[in-house]
Amino acid sequence: MRLLKFIIFLALMITVTSAFSQSSSALKKRKDMINKEIEQLKKSRSKIDKSKKLSLNQINLLNTQIRLREEKIHTINSEIKMLDSKIISNTTEVRSLQSNLEKLKSEYAKMVVFAFKNQGAYNKLMFLFAANDFNQAYMRLKYIQQSGQFRKKQASNIQSTQVTLKKEISILDHNKKEKSTLLMDQISEKQTLGKDKIQQSKILTTLTKQQKNLQQQLAKKQKEASALNNAIQAAIRKEILAEQRKAAERARLAAAEKAKISKVKAPETTAKEKKTIIEAKGSSILASSPADAKLSSSFMGSRGRLQKPAQGIITQGFGQHKYNNVTIFNPGINIKTEPGATVSAVYSGKVSKVIFLVNSYTVIIRHGEYFSIYSKLRNVSVAAGQEVQARQSIGSVATDQSEGLTEMQFQIWKGGTPVNPSGWIL
Repeated sequence: MRLLKFIIFLALMITVTSAFSQSSSALKKRKDMINKEIEQLKKSRSKIDKSKKLSLNQINLLNTQIRLREEKIHTINSEIKMLDSKIISNTTEVRSLQSNLEKLKSEYAKMVVFAFKNQGAYNKLMFLFAANDFNQAYMRLKYIQQSGQFRKKQASNIQSTQVTLKKEISILDHNKKEKSTLLMDQISEKQTLGKDKIQQSKILTTLTKQQKNLQQQLAKKQKEASALNNAIQAAIRKEILAEQRKAAERARLAAAEKAKISKVKAPETTAKEKKTIIEAKGSSILASSPADAKLSSSFMGSRGRLQKPAQGIITQGFGQHKYNNVTIFNPGINIKTEPGATVSAVYSGKVSKVIFLVNSYTVIIRHGEYFSIYSKLRNVSVAAGQEVQARQSIGSVATDQSEGLTEMQFQIWKGGTPVNPSGWIL
């Protein structure tokens, strides 16, 4: 019974160890990825710093570096918590193994003493003849025969328990050393984070002093963002108007067919009635046909599972970003990449428009009622009206020649409204 409990205990410990290994591996993988991204940001910042010109891009890159370092510290904390849990589990297992080993040794010692006292043939005969009846004598004979085998089995159990105990003590020591290393890493990262924040404060202070330069950079960014936003809205309005015309034509043909069957002249829809029908549908008219409705539903179903359009680091998220007293709205996310990085469509669809604006290209791909938008491209390999597949290359990322920064912007719109892409990509 005791052996059965021990086997169950070992099985549970193996299961826990396996789960720990998987979780620990995921955390280490994420930490390695963060280290790689931080190093890439350092290189980009180094290029910008060489220009001796303070810019908003410096702030964005440094902010991203600080965010990644905070995430790394959080990951280290998670690793430490997991190791603490594992150390407690290892300690419990070692104590249980030690206790079980002592019991096995004690039982084995008793069996050896008993065997020694009854090792002579005379003693064994006396043990048999002292039985009260034949059944008892038979049971004693079986006991004598099996006791030798049981001693061998018990000796084997002792040996295997000793091996397992040694292994668990080794694992425990390794986990304690790993925890010590992580604690040192955590201290180092916190110190570096503090330095990054001091540098961030210095850059912001310097930019504040250079108010005129800051205002010029912000005005330029706002002007570029406004021009791109207007172009995107115009392209989407054009798509909506086209669908409205198709819907109106489908409604007219349906009314004419109905009138033909009933032999009654179809009443003509007034311009006011057409406008009311169209406005009631809004951008949902983009999913009015069965094919577009299916594509919209499929795209929506892929939320949270889309691949990033380009390999890189998200340097600025969706929403409002404040610089001193000026607030800039980012309708998408900015992704810093390697120079010439390939940009791919996140989902299958149809190229709605290719725009050349602010010395770079923007590609708009329609997915039913949704649009995915890829800006700051150096070149494009698709054209308006072309069908594209998920992960198909559509171009490459442009590099800002003045600062050497390679960064694209990715947006997702539902009809005429931008939505946060962060919740859509992996």
